[in-house]
Amino acid sequence: MTLNTSDRRAAPHYSIPSILAIVCAIASFFTGAGLGMLLAILAIVFGAIGVLLALSPSVRGGVMSIFSVLAGVIGIIAAVIKLFAHLV
Repeated sequence: MTLNTSDRRAAPHYSIPSILAIVCAIASFFTGAGLGMLLAILAIVFGAIGVLLALSPSVRGGVMSIFSVLAGVIGIIAAVIKLFAHLV
C-alpha cells in the first residue's frame, strides 16, 4: 500500500513578518521617542505584511499581526508623548 503524498498538507506556521511585527511593537514601548517611533512604524508595516500572508491557509499569525498594527499605532502615540515630555 502506497501513501499518497499529495493528500498531506504542511502544518500551518507563523510568518516571519508577524513575528517581527510583535517584537517591534513590544520593543517600541521600552525605547526612547525616536527609536520607539521607528519601531512602531516597522510594527505597522510588518503587521500589514503578516495579515496579507495569513490569508494563506498554510500561514498563521493573522490575529498577532492585527494586534501588532494596533500596538504600533499606540506606540506612535506613546513616542509622541515621550517626545513632548522630553521637550518640556
